[in-house]
Amino acid sequence: MMILIIGGSGSGKSSYGEQTAVSLSAGKDFKKYYIAAMKIFDGEGQKKAERHRALRSGKGFITIEQPVDFFRVLEKMEEGNRTLLLECISNLAANEMFSGEVPKPPMETAEKIIGEIQKVQRQVTHLIVVSNNVFEDGIAYEKTVMEYIQAMGRINQKLASMADRVVEVAAGIPITVKQEDSRICRF
Repeated sequence: MMILIIGGSGSGKSSYGEQTAVSLSAGKDFKKYYIAAMKIFDGEGQKKAERHRALRSGKGFITIEQPVDFFRVLEKMEEGNRTLLLECISNLAANEMFSGEVPKPPMETAEKIIGEIQKVQRQVTHLIVVSNNVFEDGIAYEKTVMEYIQAMGRINQKLASMADRVVEVAAGIPITVKQEDSRICRF
Protein backbone atom coordinates (compact mmCIF):
# COMPACT_ATOMS: atom_id res chain seq x y z
CA MET A 1 0.00 0.00 0.00
CA MET A 2 1.17 3.53 -0.76
CA ILE A 3 0.04 6.66 1.06
CA LEU A 4 0.90 10.19 -0.06
CA ILE A 5 0.79 12.85 2.65
CA ILE A 6 0.97 16.41 1.40
CA GLY A 7 0.81 19.78 3.09
CA GLY A 8 2.39 23.16 3.50
CA SER A 9 5.41 23.98 5.63
CA GLY A 10 4.68 23.41 9.32
CA SER A 11 1.32 21.77 8.57
CA GLY A 12 1.91 18.67 10.71
CA LYS A 13 2.41 16.35 7.73
CA SER A 14 5.61 14.80 9.14
CA SER A 15 4.00 13.98 12.47
CA TYR A 16 1.01 12.50 10.70
CA GLY A 17 3.34 10.43 8.51
CA GLU A 18 5.05 9.02 11.57
CA GLN A 19 1.70 8.23 13.23
CA THR A 20 0.57 6.48 10.05
CA ALA A 21 3.74 4.36 9.82
CA VAL A 22 3.50 3.36 13.48
CA SER A 23 -0.20 2.51 13.16
CA LEU A 24 0.25 0.41 10.00
CA SER A 25 3.04 -1.57 11.67
CA ALA A 26 1.53 -1.95 15.15
CA GLY A 27 1.30 -5.48 16.49
CA LYS A 28 2.91 -6.91 13.37
CA ASP A 29 6.35 -8.21 12.54
CA PHE A 30 7.29 -5.11 10.53
CA LYS A 31 10.50 -3.15 10.29
CA LYS A 32 9.83 0.59 10.22
CA TYR A 33 12.24 2.65 8.17
CA TYR A 34 12.50 6.43 8.15
CA ILE A 35 14.15 7.54 4.92
CA ALA A 36 15.71 10.96 5.50
CA ALA A 37 16.23 12.79 2.21
CA MET A 38 17.40 16.14 3.56
CA LYS A 39 21.01 17.18 3.03
CA ILE A 40 22.24 19.21 5.95
CA PHE A 41 24.08 22.33 4.83
CA ASP A 42 24.00 24.58 7.88
CA GLY A 43 23.02 25.00 11.51
CA GLU A 44 19.37 25.56 10.67
CA GLY A 45 19.24 22.27 8.75
CA GLN A 46 21.00 20.51 11.62
CA LYS A 47 18.42 21.85 14.10
CA LYS A 48 15.56 20.67 11.89
CA ALA A 49 17.11 17.19 11.57
CA GLU A 50 17.63 16.98 15.35
CA ARG A 51 14.02 18.07 15.97
CA HIS A 52 12.73 15.34 13.63
CA ARG A 53 14.98 12.74 15.30
CA ALA A 54 13.63 13.72 18.71
CA LEU A 55 10.02 13.54 17.49
CA ARG A 56 10.44 9.99 16.19
CA SER A 57 12.53 8.82 19.14
CA GLY A 58 11.11 5.70 20.77
CA LYS A 59 8.86 4.87 17.82
CA GLY A 60 11.06 2.05 16.52
CA PHE A 61 12.23 3.64 13.28
CA ILE A 62 15.46 2.61 11.62
CA THR A 63 16.82 5.73 9.94
CA ILE A 64 18.43 5.61 6.51
CA GLU A 65 19.87 8.81 5.12
CA GLN A 66 19.28 8.77 1.37
CA PRO A 67 19.41 12.27 -0.17
CA VAL A 68 19.67 11.00 -3.78
CA ASP A 69 19.07 7.73 -5.65
CA PHE A 70 16.08 6.71 -3.53
CA PHE A 71 16.05 3.15 -4.92
CA ARG A 72 19.32 2.45 -3.06
CA VAL A 73 17.33 2.13 0.20
CA LEU A 74 16.53 -1.41 -0.97
CA GLU A 75 20.22 -2.32 -0.45
CA LYS A 76 20.16 -0.96 3.11
CA MET A 77 17.09 -2.72 4.50
CA GLU A 78 16.49 -6.17 5.88
CA GLU A 79 14.15 -8.56 4.09
CA GLY A 80 10.61 -9.09 5.34
CA ASN A 81 7.61 -6.89 6.00
CA ARG A 82 8.73 -3.29 5.73
CA THR A 83 7.03 0.03 6.28
CA LEU A 84 8.92 2.97 4.80
CA LEU A 85 8.35 6.62 5.57
CA LEU A 86 10.03 8.86 2.99
CA GLU A 87 10.61 12.35 4.41
CA CYS A 88 10.37 14.18 2.07
CA ILE A 89 9.92 14.47 -1.69
CA SER A 90 10.77 18.17 -1.84
CA ASN A 91 14.23 17.51 -0.39
CA LEU A 92 14.78 14.50 -2.63
CA ALA A 93 13.74 16.48 -5.72
CA ALA A 94 15.99 19.42 -4.84
CA ASN A 95 18.94 17.11 -4.19
CA GLU A 96 18.43 15.25 -7.47
CA MET A 97 17.84 18.38 -9.55
CA PHE A 98 20.64 20.51 -8.15
CA SER A 99 23.35 17.92 -7.40
CA GLY A 100 25.51 18.66 -10.44
CA GLU A 101 27.24 21.67 -11.95
CA VAL A 102 24.01 22.66 -13.72
CA PRO A 103 20.44 21.82 -12.72
CA LYS A 104 18.95 18.71 -14.29
CA PRO A 105 15.83 19.25 -16.42
CA PRO A 106 12.68 19.22 -14.27
CA MET A 107 10.89 16.41 -16.11
CA GLU A 108 14.02 14.25 -16.11
CA THR A 109 14.26 14.76 -12.35
CA ALA A 110 10.57 13.98 -11.88
CA GLU A 111 10.66 10.81 -13.99
CA LYS A 112 13.76 9.53 -12.18
CA ILE A 113 12.16 9.98 -8.76
CA ILE A 114 8.83 8.52 -9.86
CA GLY A 115 10.56 5.47 -11.37
CA GLU A 116 12.60 4.89 -8.23
CA ILE A 117 9.54 5.19 -6.00
CA GLN A 118 7.69 2.67 -8.18
CA LYS A 119 10.63 0.27 -7.88
CA VAL A 120 10.76 0.59 -4.08
CA GLN A 121 6.96 0.42 -3.73
CA ARG A 122 6.95 -3.04 -5.32
CA GLN A 123 9.43 -4.31 -2.71
CA VAL A 124 7.84 -3.10 0.53
CA THR A 125 4.57 -3.66 2.36
CA HIS A 126 3.78 0.00 3.05
CA LEU A 127 5.29 3.13 1.54
CA ILE A 128 4.35 6.46 3.08
CA VAL A 129 5.57 9.48 1.15
CA VAL A 130 5.58 12.99 2.61
CA SER A 131 5.58 15.91 0.18
CA ASN A 132 5.19 19.66 0.25
CA ASN A 133 2.41 21.51 -1.46
CA VAL A 134 4.60 23.91 -3.44
CA PHE A 135 1.87 25.89 -5.19
CA GLU A 136 0.36 27.74 -2.24
CA ASP A 137 2.15 31.08 -2.26
CA GLY A 138 1.25 32.32 -5.77
CA ILE A 139 4.63 33.97 -6.27
CA ALA A 140 6.58 33.82 -9.54
CA TYR A 141 10.21 32.90 -8.95
CA GLU A 142 13.35 32.82 -11.06
CA LYS A 143 13.56 30.22 -13.82
CA THR A 144 15.37 27.44 -11.93
CA VAL A 145 13.01 27.69 -8.94
CA MET A 146 10.00 27.58 -11.28
CA GLU A 147 11.49 24.48 -12.94
CA TYR A 148 11.88 22.87 -9.51
CA ILE A 149 8.24 23.71 -8.75
CA GLN A 150 7.25 22.14 -12.10
CA ALA A 151 9.15 18.97 -11.18
CA MET A 152 7.45 18.87 -7.77
CA GLY A 153 4.04 19.37 -9.40
CA ARG A 154 4.67 16.45 -11.77
CA ILE A 155 5.93 14.23 -8.96
CA ASN A 156 3.00 15.05 -6.65
CA GLN A 157 0.45 14.44 -9.41
CA LYS A 158 1.96 11.08 -10.36
CA LEU A 159 2.37 9.94 -6.76
CA ALA A 160 -1.25 10.91 -6.05
CA SER A 161 -2.38 8.78 -8.99
CA MET A 162 -0.25 5.84 -7.78
CA ALA A 163 -1.25 6.10 -4.11
CA ASP A 164 -3.98 4.06 -2.46
CA ARG A 165 -4.61 6.97 -0.16
CA VAL A 166 -3.83 10.71 -0.36
CA VAL A 167 -4.06 12.88 2.72
CA GLU A 168 -3.59 16.63 2.89
CA VAL A 169 -2.62 17.93 6.31
CA ALA A 170 -3.71 21.48 7.10
CA ALA A 171 -3.07 23.05 10.52
CA GLY A 172 -2.46 19.57 11.94
CA ILE A 173 -5.75 18.20 10.61
CA PRO A 174 -5.54 15.28 8.15
CA ILE A 175 -8.04 15.53 5.30
CA THR A 176 -8.40 12.42 3.15
CA VAL A 177 -8.41 13.46 -0.49
CA LYS A 178 -8.32 9.98 -2.01
CA GLN A 179 -9.22 6.63 -0.49
CA GLU A 180 -9.17 3.58 -2.73
CA ASP A 181 -9.58 0.88 -0.11
CA SER A 182 -12.11 1.31 2.67
CA ARG A 183 -10.25 -1.29 4.76
CA ILE A 184 -7.41 1.18 5.37
CA CYS A 185 -7.56 2.46 8.91
CA ARG A 186 -8.57 6.06 9.47
CA PHE A 187 -7.05 8.29 12.12
